Amino acid sequence: MAGHIQDRWFKAITGPDGKSVKVKTDRHGTGLRYRARYVGPDGTEKSKSFRDKELRLAKQWLTNIEADMSRGQYIDPRTARTTFKQYAERWVKMHTGEINSREAAERRLRLHAYPHIGSRPLGSFKPEHIRAWIAALEDTVPAESHRRIIVGTVSAALSAAVEDGLLSKNPCRARTVKLPKPGKPRVEPWTAKQVFGVRAALPPRYQAAVDVGAGCGLRQGEIFGLAVEALDYEGGWLAVGHQLKRIRGKYVFALPKGGKVRDVPLPKAVATALRDHSKEFEPIDVTLPWRTPDGPLVTKRLIFSGPEGNHVRVSNFNDHHWKPALATAGIIPAREAGKRYASAPEHGMHALRHFYASVLLDAGESIRALSSYLGHADPGFTLRTYTHLMPSSEGRTRKAVDSLYLASNPQDHGPETAHAA
Repeated sequence: MAGHIQDRWFKAITGPDGKSVKVKTDRHGTGLRYRARYVGPDGTEKSKSFRDKELRLAKQWLTNIEADMSRGQYIDPRTARTTFKQYAERWVKMHTGEINSREAAERRLRLHAYPHIGSRPLGSFKPEHIRAWIAALEDTVPAESHRRIIVGTVSAALSAAVEDGLLSKNPCRARTVKLPKPGKPRVEPWTAKQVFGVRAALPPRYQAAVDVGAGCGLRQGEIFGLAVEALDYEGGWLAVGHQLKRIRGKYVFALPKGGKVRDVPLPKAVATALRDHSKEFEPIDVTLPWRTPDGPLVTKRLIFSGPEGNHVRVSNFNDHHWKPALATAGIIPAREAGKRYASAPEHGMHALRHFYASVLLDAGESIRALSSYLGHADPGFTLRTYTHLMPSSEGRTRKAVDSLYLASNPQDHGPETAHAA
């Protein structure tokens, strides 16, 4: 057994006959009687006190400590007293990745985790605490997909605590903890009529942005960060090397999402639209910090600009131009007097990427190529998102046979004519 147990109520002294005898100490009958002590892996002494008649529990505690050390699962009791909030705040600050990701994680923890489990010591966590917290989330976060993201953030912090030796195992991964379902809605791409309806309803200075989204699959930040030097009109390529991004209320230039710099085919129709746009709205030089609000300044000659002669302010564009265009095109309801437009997250500019994906898949483009053009980190994600849009085998069969008959006799599509040919 690791360490030893001190009995604070008795001490051993040497009697007149030279033998050791136990006598009562000054503390006899008061306070916790037993003190279990051991030396931890860091070389310092640790201890825990037990009441009278709890000698067996003290021995069992030391036995468990010894077993945890031998299995490499030992947790220092003092570090285990660190609360979830204390640890998670440090974890967020050291979180790698984009600054927006850190801020989003901090916001989710501050709003939805700290009020419920922030004061709980890490060493006291059990699956029942996570189950109770997830159940409580249903009252404040209606969307199951959003709840899943919140729980995922807490689980990531607890996993880091396990790796840092503050927690023996992650309670979020217990079999009895049921995570909220992703609840991701099935992508229903717009029709061409809807795309061009929204385009026509936008002010002229923003219409070509629809062409870039629907014809090249760029994200909103990539569209409004599109620079003149990114366009290779002769070669037919568009280089996606940065985006316009908002961080803590300030705009910056940054790498595309996930750092996925890529080249996208530039269709002639989109190239023509961008040329015409640039003739009517001269590209402007915009200087912004790189990556973070205090980053080095860089200058880009942007294709799209706001009416005030600066870069497009995305929130203003969404509220005052995009949503009115959606309403005009009949995609969302018209705004009631004195009220804001209804929330329609599935009809943001991201809908243009879905349209782009549906067009390419219908034309027979491969998932791997589409994933590359969209800037996805994993073709598997692209497949899971758009698999229902891929032409079915029976659809390809019909097209192949119909093409055969059409090629045999363009004037008569009947099978008899094709057979005779």
